Amino acid sequence: MNSLIRKLVRSIAMRTGKFSGLYRRVCNPHGGEYAEFLRLHGNFHSIGENCSIQTNTVFTDPHLVRLGNNVQFSQCTLICHDGVVGMLDNAYHVKLDSVGKIDILDNVFIGFNAIILPNVTIGPNAVVAAGAVVTKDVAPGDVVAGVPARPIGRVDDLVKKMSANTQNLPWVDLINSRTSGILEFGGVDPQIESELRRQRIKHFFPEL
Repeated sequence: MNSLIRKLVRSIAMRTGKFSGLYRRVCNPHGGEYAEFLRLHGNFHSIGENCSIQTNTVFTDPHLVRLGNNVQFSQCTLICHDGVVGMLDNAYHVKLDSVGKIDILDNVFIGFNAIILPNVTIGPNAVVAAGAVVTKDVAPGDVVAGVPARPIGRVDDLVKKMSANTQNLPWVDLINSRTSGILEFGGVDPQIESELRRQRIKHFFPEL
């Protein structure tokens, strides 16, 4: 796709909110850019600074979602309503409503294929593991996992463990040189990515 066309589509989408599907398909925006698009045109209650949202993240009711600063999503789903009410209305002739807000505070990561259900507050400083189903509040500083999600650790301990593991990697010098706050490039530092990829492949598949 011609870069001029991509630039034009991006400009129209960011300015007006129109052609969002074309924008996602043609421009393939990284998480930081897409979060900015949603801040402008996504009908969220609010979105803080330095957020990253993948284009395949699902928000069923964005007007009931509030995001703090430095909230980062892998592909996941946030559901603010219970769709069972339609079936119950037809079957039992009752008029029901079942909705709730989702409030994600500062410094939260939501992992791949996690599901966040209504009336949940997460964080601050919390991690939701891949595949978790969050049915109740996640306390500040907790790491949660499972179905339903339960605390499995603390973020402070996760930082210590990952820091120690990183120091033992052959490419630790590259990691230490990586640009801080690389949301601009979708979580990838283009200055070192090629060499980082080469060293990782050599380490994990030395026979190649």
